[in-house]
Amino acid sequence: MATSFLTRKPDSGLGNIGASPADPSRNIDWVLMSVQMILTVAGCFVVFSASRTRVVDDPYAFATRQVIFAIVATAVMAVVMAFDYESWKERATFLYGLTLVVLVLLILLGVAGGQDRISFDLGPFNVQPAEMAKFTTLLMLAVYLAQERSDEVSYPRFLGGLMIVGVPAVLIVLQPDLGSASVIISMAMGVLLVAGAKVRYIALISVLSIATVAAAFFGRLVDRYQITRLEALINPDGIDSDFTYQAENAMRAIGTGGVWGKGWLQGPLTNGRDIPVMWADFPFAAVGEQFGLVGCAAMLALFGVALIRIWRIAHLSRDLLGTYICAGVFTMLLWQIFQNVGMTLQIMPVTGLPLPFISYGGSSLIVYFAMFGLVQSVHMRRMR
Repeated sequence: MATSFLTRKPDSGLGNIGASPADPSRNIDWVLMSVQMILTVAGCFVVFSASRTRVVDDPYAFATRQVIFAIVATAVMAVVMAFDYESWKERATFLYGLTLVVLVLLILLGVAGGQDRISFDLGPFNVQPAEMAKFTTLLMLAVYLAQERSDEVSYPRFLGGLMIVGVPAVLIVLQPDLGSASVIISMAMGVLLVAGAKVRYIALISVLSIATVAAAFFGRLVDRYQITRLEALINPDGIDSDFTYQAENAMRAIGTGGVWGKGWLQGPLTNGRDIPVMWADFPFAAVGEQFGLVGCAAMLALFGVALIRIWRIAHLSRDLLGTYICAGVFTMLLWQIFQNVGMTLQIMPVTGLPLPFISYGGSSLIVYFAMFGLVQSVHMRRMR
């Protein structure tokens, strides 16, 4: 006798409406996924617009690579989503330890070569361990804090979390890459705050972070150009115009864009050679000049939707681990948006931090897709 529709066991395939409500494949946050993909596609167009005049032989060079990065990143996110986020508990220590080894190796290679290094040169691509550290440090910190089932972080547990974050942060400062170090520190503040750390603990992180950066400056562990970037923010009139050329043109590009912008590929500043490395550091300037205030507002609105969805998923999480993961991704995303847009508007120092999903770069894009995959995994498995 044929099995009736009402008694037939539903398939568990992706998108099957007959599946159990608790089936992970039915609980993907499609709003977050759609926003992420729209930003990524927009980023590919921005990269092409900002870089096409810089490579005479192949104007599609950077854009083609960005598309390849996006495809690889999507595959990585799919793999991360396929696993229950709790299964990463067993891998957190290994991945974190591997990250520290790679960071130390990068510093040693830089010392041996007599120059600073923030990435491994693998032919046509560069791999930045600092980007990998964002994922693994967040995972390690979230797993560590989730072991203490309490509404408040104890002082010993706080110190342990501080060490987990402090070691990779110091190694990244020594590269030197102050921008990426600031992202990891901001992530720690967000996770610890959500975990119930007292305000004085957060203040301690702030003081230690400032002291670490100050020591790096006074100890000449950072390059002169990084010191000049900070001086340019504090006293732009006292700095040689060559050091402020890029930032000033980025600001001018946004100002001349007006409300509606000059049109795609029609920006005299952002489609020319007036803003070096704009496709990586100042993509927001390209959006401002070519799409105006409306384009900037639309992009920031999309980021706002992503942040709201991540915050929502943090509240829906079935356990503390999922909440802490979402809190960390939320904080990192918020800080990088603020820092990148802020340096374009000259209210923050130029650090080279990419604008997530928009700036050119494989390491950053792949890591953010992986972190969003973790967030999706939390949402997909929120029902016990």
